[in-house]
Amino acid sequence: MTGHRVVVGVGASSGAPADEVYEVIESVLAEAGLAAERVAALATVAAKADEPGIVEAARRLGGVPVLAYDAAVLAAIAVPSPSPAALATVGTPSVAEAAALAAAPGGELLVRKRKSTPRAERPPTATAALASRPRG
Repeated sequence: MTGHRVVVGVGASSGAPADEVYEVIESVLAEAGLAAERVAALATVAAKADEPGIVEAARRLGGVPVLAYDAAVLAAIAVPSPSPAALATVGTPSVAEAAALAAAPGGELLVRKRKSTPRAERPPTATAALASRPRG
């Protein structure tokens, strides 16, 4: 698996701090035993593609692209961890897992959705999931 390039699906609340977004990305990479250099792209729902925390996390990963998908596209992808909150907020029951899978057609989900660490009396503001791109 060390040669595989991976895609990180990312969800974020409005105003999610870049540090929190980046830390949850690091946590899914660590769980898979992969270095940040293996990340080919971040993927998210179109409504969050310009979210500053996501854009900054992509920059910190070496300027990887942020791939954006319509909520309807993501909603059609079966995932293990759907969220009623995501459905209510952005119109799809999954952002991180579905976006990761959308950006890695034919790949597999390596790490299911993880929430960021809550900070100072507020809930987590970011999620991330990891999918592998098939060789080819």
